[in-house]
Amino acid sequence: MNIVFIGAGNLATLLAKEMSRYGLHISQVYSRTPESAFLLANRLNCSWTTSMNKIIPDADWYIFSVKDDALPELATQLKTNGGLWLHTAGSVPATIFEGRTDRYGVIYPLQTFSKKRNVDFSHIPFIIEANNEHDLDALNEVCKLLTGNVHFLDSEKRKQIHLAAVFACNFANHMWTLAWKLLEEKEIPPEILVPLIEETAAKIQELTPDQAQTGPAIRYDKTVINRHLDMLESEDMKTIYRLLSQSIYKTKQV
Repeated sequence: MNIVFIGAGNLATLLAKEMSRYGLHISQVYSRTPESAFLLANRLNCSWTTSMNKIIPDADWYIFSVKDDALPELATQLKTNGGLWLHTAGSVPATIFEGRTDRYGVIYPLQTFSKKRNVDFSHIPFIIEANNEHDLDALNEVCKLLTGNVHFLDSEKRKQIHLAAVFACNFANHMWTLAWKLLEEKEIPPEILVPLIEETAAKIQELTPDQAQTGPAIRYDKTVINRHLDMLESEDMKTIYRLLSQSIYKTKQV
């Protein structure tokens, strides 16, 4: 099997490396940025290009791993061919490729990826979709090389999962960023929070997030809440604190 990666960002880099590790041949890497294309292609020992017109026409799979906003344009730039076109986006329907190719689908690993950090793919949920049974079977077989956690879900369910993932991952990480900033501004090492963050994440192995919730907001302790609000200098931070505290309290009352 020959695979072309269109994109060389975080997800593309780690997914391409993992596929290559299992003997899947990455033939080419495309990126708008020459440096990104070269770096990934060099790791994979394959060719690279910054031109959609120079993408090889006879690959088996074409995996688009790019920003959602860039996907429609790049899908129109790739020349029609006989390969299976896949994208890795959480909130874009598989039908984005309709009219451009007869074979298309989705390979969506539900995980946060950073180039500088390796991840264990064996437990990552892979959500897959294809417009025909033959390609879906082939996609399933490849994903089963990478993980024991494969799910057949349509674009609407995948979109809902992506929304939930933004809350669970991106928003949670942003809260840690704000916490870091609060301590750094007072010259307190923010790493003091790491054991707390680790235990918070570990709890949901045994409890639901709702059961694991603690803190002043759950009992709506106005004295503590108002004290915290007085300590915050940024109006944005005050707004975030109020909204989250109200949401925690209301959720617990349901």
